[in-house]
Amino acid sequence: MLVDSTPACKGLHMQTKLSHEFANTPEGAEAEEILRKCVHCGFCTATCPTYLLLGDERNGPRGRIYLMKQLLEGEEVTASTQQNLDRCLTCRNCESTCPSGVEYGKLVHIGRKLVDERIPRPPKDRAVRWLLREGLTSPLFLPAMKIGRMVRPLLPSKLANKLTPSRPAGQRPTRRHARKVLMLEGCVQPAMMPNINSATARVLDAADFQVVSVPRAGCCGAIRLHTGDHKGGLDDMRRNIDAWWPAISSGEVEAIVMNASGCGATVKDYADLLKHDAEYAEKAARVSELTRDLSELLPELLPRLRGKVKACDKPALAFHPPCTLQHGQKLRGVVEEHLGQLGFSVHRASVESHLCCGSAGTYSVLQPEISLQLRDRKIEHLSEKQPDCIVSANIGCIQHLQSGTPTPVKHWIEVLDDAIEPAVQPEEQVFI
Repeated sequence: MLVDSTPACKGLHMQTKLSHEFANTPEGAEAEEILRKCVHCGFCTATCPTYLLLGDERNGPRGRIYLMKQLLEGEEVTASTQQNLDRCLTCRNCESTCPSGVEYGKLVHIGRKLVDERIPRPPKDRAVRWLLREGLTSPLFLPAMKIGRMVRPLLPSKLANKLTPSRPAGQRPTRRHARKVLMLEGCVQPAMMPNINSATARVLDAADFQVVSVPRAGCCGAIRLHTGDHKGGLDDMRRNIDAWWPAISSGEVEAIVMNASGCGATVKDYADLLKHDAEYAEKAARVSELTRDLSELLPELLPRLRGKVKACDKPALAFHPPCTLQHGQKLRGVVEEHLGQLGFSVHRASVESHLCCGSAGTYSVLQPEISLQLRDRKIEHLSEKQPDCIVSANIGCIQHLQSGTPTPVKHWIEVLDDAIEPAVQPEEQVFI
């Protein structure tokens, strides 16, 4: 039987006895180590978005941990187990709350993979997941987006909400600078919101950094990983490493910049995800070491940008910190602090700023009811001071929030780019 509640004991580390099937496997050993850190305290349930909405222990971190423990100890696994793990946003808010350092994100990745190997999904579910991972990462996604926006009024609301307006990308500067950084273009971002990448290049150029793009690099691997194609996700990661490696090994670039915090959190995990791959483990570790969220460059960019930011017409901003930024990468307050130092008025929601907006990668498609409840809750809190613009740091959050509000929602780098005085006439983009 699956648990409906958890034991009343508190303060004791979880005892596990892996079944023979998992006892001598790398996944089993890693899961057991994570499970043994849990002390059943329940602090995690207080900050779990799905527990907050559903009020069910099995839809909170502690309950899911028990479900995964039962799986690893050889107990029955059912479609209900799979559904409860599917409902997890993987926001990792519980990790920020946990006093014992339980790496829940790693554990639920293992648990989902093992459950999916045992419980076949219904045909419709399999088809949707296949379409997401193949469609969103396909070169055909860009023309599909263009067609979709043309016929948007004719589409069902669920699909039309995904086709929010996009700002024109503008031109990219290619002045030569001594300091160079790689930038992951991403899979959906160039099609859905191309201005984020071009704005990043312009702001970095204004601060004397040259952006180097590698066309062969594509999806970070998260989409396939989160839709059940674990092998395909790891293959995406290996492809990116191969594409970046010449620039890394030659010392040409000093960092890999991520302007989508979801991609950044994933690429920073390459070292862990490929640690058992003899051919790629060392390279993956180096890639993770070099990866920086764009906000991590702000302390260095600030002195170079101060004299170039216009003194007037700065919009009042409400900042939504994505879960992949504040919980996945443990980067809190950096964007707000440094935009404030450049003269912007920036505030976060006074309540629940730590909670997920409901986007969570493909979650908004796979779990739309929960996703929309979280979106509307988030917008209500962000709108309390009637900002001119809502800003975030991840394309998924930006698109999801924009679908529920007339207030403009942008990446913070776009707002900063708008405020910088134009530099020299841009030329064509540099590729390697």
